Amino acid sequence: MHKIIHIDMDAFYAAIEQRDNPALRGKPIAVGGSERRGVVATASYEARKFGVYSAMPSLTAKRKCPSLVFVPSRAAVYREVSKQIREIFFEYTDLVEPLSLDEAFLDVTSNEKQIASATLLARELKERIRKETKLTASAGVSINKFLAKIASDFQKPNGLTVVPPEKAVPFIEALPIEKFYGVGKVTAKKMHKLSVYNGADLRQWTKEKLIRHFGKSGNYYFDIAHVQDERPVNPARIRKSLGAERTFRSDLVADQDIYTSLKGITEEVMRRMEKANITGKTVTVKIKFSDFRQITRSITVDKVVNSFDKLWELAQTLLLKVDLDTKQIRLLGITLSNFDTGEISTSEQLEMEF
Repeated sequence: MHKIIHIDMDAFYAAIEQRDNPALRGKPIAVGGSERRGVVATASYEARKFGVYSAMPSLTAKRKCPSLVFVPSRAAVYREVSKQIREIFFEYTDLVEPLSLDEAFLDVTSNEKQIASATLLARELKERIRKETKLTASAGVSINKFLAKIASDFQKPNGLTVVPPEKAVPFIEALPIEKFYGVGKVTAKKMHKLSVYNGADLRQWTKEKLIRHFGKSGNYYFDIAHVQDERPVNPARIRKSLGAERTFRSDLVADQDIYTSLKGITEEVMRRMEKANITGKTVTVKIKFSDFRQITRSITVDKVVNSFDKLWELAQTLLLKVDLDTKQIRLLGITLSNFDTGEISTSEQLEMEF
């Protein structure tokens, strides 16, 4: 039996902005975007009360919350705070699997502090984060990654939800199907039509029947309904892609503006490649037009892309494959993937009382 903690920072980017600028505290704010264009990266809890959420177009967010304050993103600051929090995690365990800047799994079955209770350890982690960063985090504690992640979202913000082994099945049975991680709106709607509204309903289905209705995903739905998630917390989690994109305040129309912007994004991707010491063989250009239609174009080469000149050459080649006549561009992005990666190593953990 493993003891897993999922830590999820509360409105991370927005909380940092409110921490650093007292004038923003208590106000509905959106990090990213502007009143005229772009999308919301993170909304403060004051903004969420109005129905403003991440990935929402800025214009929609402003309509929902006329008093919404847009704050420019400070990526470097967020990365630095994330690093600070991660260093706290490593004081307790080497088995830390970051999912993003603001969340991570920790396997604390065996830990550096020799704290037997995962619940007490999660509470201590939350307090350390609060004291050292002046930010709050929510935590979920359970026997596997699926349950821990679901639990961390239960009492946000600043929550702590524990699902011990003996309560795992009742917890799953009572869970609305919309709350299952990996079940999106479309799948939830389909399940409702099949009279599946919660975990108890899902547990009545055989694996064969789920596969028949949902394809390969049926295996996953069966496993999580029966509290089966054997995925280890993997500190050597492989990054599958690396890239950068930019949403423009004014749509790009002229070829010169488009290529100049694409070149700047290419330079940023190259900086990130060098920092992460990553090379790859597949380059993808992403374009979103003014009507929000989005396309991607990709190319895979035999030798790894390891220089700006090569990356820029491929980016231009991909752009030439797109008909840009009479088109207005609101977003450009470049992604590198198909990395040269090594093997992942995992280590066995000792069992202890939950």
